[in-house]
Amino acid sequence: MEAVRIDGDSLLLPGGVRVRFMRTLRLPETGTHALPPGLGQFPVRRVEDYPGTVPAEWRARGGVMLPVYLREAMWLGFGTSEPAALQVGVGKVCAISGKDWSSRLRRRPQNYVVLPRQPWLDGINSGKGTVRQFVAVPLGLGATVEGQVTGEETWGGIQLQTFPLKEAPLAQWREEGRRKRERAIKAAPSAPSGPYGGLPPAAPGAVPAPAAMAAPGGAPRSAPAMGLGVGGSMRQEVYKDDWLAGSWVKEPAGRVFVHLVTPPQWRRITGEAPPPSPVDRAAYTQAGLPWFDYYDQDGEDLAPTDALDQVKPVGDWLGDDHEPWREPSSHQVKPLGDAPGKPIEDGDW
Repeated sequence: MEAVRIDGDSLLLPGGVRVRFMRTLRLPETGTHALPPGLGQFPVRRVEDYPGTVPAEWRARGGVMLPVYLREAMWLGFGTSEPAALQVGVGKVCAISGKDWSSRLRRRPQNYVVLPRQPWLDGINSGKGTVRQFVAVPLGLGATVEGQVTGEETWGGIQLQTFPLKEAPLAQWREEGRRKRERAIKAAPSAPSGPYGGLPPAAPGAVPAPAAMAAPGGAPRSAPAMGLGVGGSMRQEVYKDDWLAGSWVKEPAGRVFVHLVTPPQWRRITGEAPPPSPVDRAAYTQAGLPWFDYYDQDGEDLAPTDALDQVKPVGDWLGDDHEPWREPSSHQVKPLGDAPGKPIEDGDW
């Protein structure tokens, strides 16, 4: 496999795939809602940079870590320079199919998302045209997707694995792209091409990953293990793969294990202050800030599997959410249209 790299607070997987971990507002666990806003990226650090303070099992798995509060919600943002198939696991359960983690792509049921068609993923594929929001919970309660689907809570965290196109379909895709660019230039010869050559800029506010550090908090000890459960439902499609069967390579090009760390443990391991606690939902909505609806009439949504359709929200384990909910007004819901870094050490998982 090729190396996965860290670029600021983003992951760069082979094939030009960029993954960002976005903080967001947690939705109520009843009803179906618009897409909540992004509230900045989670900080991401390499496990190998903290050999004196991370638990031994983390060092064995390698990868990266990020701090997350109990019941904090997140979404994953994707970008890519060329088509790719990306597997997303939550506790080594596929967030798309509900099946066990696999080193192979499967189409029935589909166990991956297709980039760049899938711009983001806010939760597990749990309904027709909807997902249930990713929400952080500790292992041991049975509240994680892993615990509900498999009956055990062993892994926690998030797992990512990418597969590029084979040479022939990739060459055809590149040629079609070249022809489109030529037609666009002929149609508007004086139009500027833009400062990024058609690619989005890196996320603002990124900071470089730290160099290897001495242990800020003494010898490593076992860490509170965190995984992902689910919260409220939102309108979001998980798109069916429309590439021909056999278009993707059989072996993954790269993979990474993402450990979820409690804020106190983050401070002890890294010596850094964790991000502030999540923004109050009612205050955000009351301030008139935007929510989002995404429309794609040409995309075909994947039907949910029974395993993910039956996953219960974290409130069933942790109790009712007493944080006040203020529904955004209609004018706040906005419609949306269609670098090298340090390599990350992989391990045994």
